[in-house]
Amino acid sequence: MNRSIRAELPLPRHRRRRAAVAAVTALATALGLLAGAPAGAATSRDAARAAGPVVTRAALDPQLVGGRGARVAFLEQEAENAVTNGELIGPDRNAYTLPSEASGRRAVRLTPGQHVEFTLPAAANAITVRYSIPDAPTGGGITAPLDVAGNGKRIRTMTLTSQYAWLYNQYPFSNDPDADLLHPDWWITECSCVPAETTPYPVIQKPFRPSHFYDEQRLLLGRTYRAGDRIRLTVPAGSNAAWTVIDLLDSELVGPPKVRLLAANVLAFGADPTGRRDAAPAIERAIAFARRTGLPVYLPPGTYQVNRHIIVDDVTIEGAGNWYTTVKGREVTLPTPAPDGSVHTGVGFYGRDSADGGSRNVHLSDFAIEGDVRERIDTDQVNAIGGAMSDSTIDGLYVRHTKVGLWFDGPMRDVRVTDNIIVDQIADALNFHTGVTDSLVENNFVRNTGDDGLAMWSEQTANARNTFARNTVQSPVLANGIAVYGGADNTVTGNLIADPVREGSAIQVGSRFGAEPFTGHLRISDNTTVRAGTWELNWKIGLGAIWFYALDRSIDARVEVTGDAYLDSTYNAVMLVSEWAVKDLYSISDVHFRDIRVDGTGTSVVSARTAGSASFENVDARHVGAVGVNNCGSFHFTPAGSEFGLTDLGGNDGGWLADWQLPNTITCDDRPPVTPPPPPTPWTTP
Repeated sequence: MNRSIRAELPLPRHRRRRAAVAAVTALATALGLLAGAPAGAATSRDAARAAGPVVTRAALDPQLVGGRGARVAFLEQEAENAVTNGELIGPDRNAYTLPSEASGRRAVRLTPGQHVEFTLPAAANAITVRYSIPDAPTGGGITAPLDVAGNGKRIRTMTLTSQYAWLYNQYPFSNDPDADLLHPDWWITECSCVPAETTPYPVIQKPFRPSHFYDEQRLLLGRTYRAGDRIRLTVPAGSNAAWTVIDLLDSELVGPPKVRLLAANVLAFGADPTGRRDAAPAIERAIAFARRTGLPVYLPPGTYQVNRHIIVDDVTIEGAGNWYTTVKGREVTLPTPAPDGSVHTGVGFYGRDSADGGSRNVHLSDFAIEGDVRERIDTDQVNAIGGAMSDSTIDGLYVRHTKVGLWFDGPMRDVRVTDNIIVDQIADALNFHTGVTDSLVENNFVRNTGDDGLAMWSEQTANARNTFARNTVQSPVLANGIAVYGGADNTVTGNLIADPVREGSAIQVGSRFGAEPFTGHLRISDNTTVRAGTWELNWKIGLGAIWFYALDRSIDARVEVTGDAYLDSTYNAVMLVSEWAVKDLYSISDVHFRDIRVDGTGTSVVSARTAGSASFENVDARHVGAVGVNNCGSFHFTPAGSEFGLTDLGGNDGGWLADWQLPNTITCDDRPPVTPPPPPTPWTTP
């Protein structure tokens, strides 16, 4: 999502019950975030081995996921549950720290000579390592080795890189750790001021707001290891990285390459599978032949260098599997800016522009797309998939190091995006932008995006009748796991969303970014969120695991939230808020919560900072950190009560919604103290 926060000024500190310093200190103390707090001790070798391999999903016990999220071929093991002689870091939910961006908010820090060892829970011949190493002193990244061994025997040395990590400063960020403020005329929370309007000019610590620390790398092991075998990752003694943080290891049993005999094989058209020569012209010749003959295009195992967009229309392109076929390119500076504002191009498969009629009947499957995007330039079209593609499918891709994995500019209809892995993006993983209708995003795995994981953005033309179903979104560094900005009759169902880091949450319903209004209905059902709800830096308040935000207009379409589970929410489970400048113009109403389970909040189940209303039925809550309902309304504190009303439709257990809070009792605590809940556990019913 392209965004600018300049106009979104902080809410005033109205009716604060404690000083800001005390509130922030209490927050830091409660979450264990005070500077200088000791890191955790190293994992016990004997205890970890006795317990055996611990398999998680989004760092959760799989029992808590309940079949939600993407069905994937790999098994996740967190480094903090493995055997190590390194240092456990975290937990930490403060932005700009290494553990805060780790899955589960914990990881293992290794120095040269140290290791972490995983016991395989099932047979595997491939692994993915999520890691972080330091940036270069002046930015731009470094490379460093990591030795991989199986059962004590060396397999190979991986070359890790931080060239695609480490962003700094204000949006749209910088690669330079020594850069001055990009926008000295923006309000910043660090000084609670607009620096350019402040005398004396405040001292801004550098590097300012470091983030986007992690990357990941995949490795075929060369043979199949059995369940119970050990994979050890060791930082060699001579490493030039002062430290290496290992977050997790995914292990997988990858099948053989897929072979397509009756196809336009790109090798027959001159493509180089070694990646040394530009393969784009050969791929385009194969596409032209395939369209004439009605054959699919086949990309055999190999690496194909592509440094620009390949335009696709009425064609099927298949690889041998995303572990075997890689389309990889450099980011290329254009001699003059393109009409759309791009100053770079790079590897990507693009449908025709919707203004030119768009493309249709495009089918892309079973290959990887790896870009070379290291900076965020919002006008750049350096996405892996782009343009308009109606009546099309995107399936089984692995996408890494592009700006946005899939950015669709409609109007367009009937695209199905299924079974893809999208990681390490500078911005979104996927965005339905402008008039995308009757489309499905299902069973995709997303990790480490620099903006919204999955988004529907109804700019200029409404998106309608789309579904985001059974996807997993982990660790968006900025913004939300799943966001819906306007539109009609859309659905978000069965997703697993974990660990948003900054200025966002697991699920956002937002009237913002110039989106068309919400109309018809919005259905949000059977999702699970964990460790969600970040500290909003500009407002200095904690958000909700799901949050509704009325900035550009009211949200008054019917919204049904059914069957969700909000686990270990850092602040609130549910937040409804209007911008202070428009709080008397816009409201949030016709929102209905039913059959919800809330297991742990740092503050409240519901925080309302807007006018409007919502109903609640069979919403069960436990381990609530503060008052169940923090109702500020639109901050007028009238004798008639809050401007936000709650309707109790029955069955709301756990004591969070008491009679005295209904329908609109003011219970406003602007910044309530945070009480971290215990870890979530399976929910038993009597």
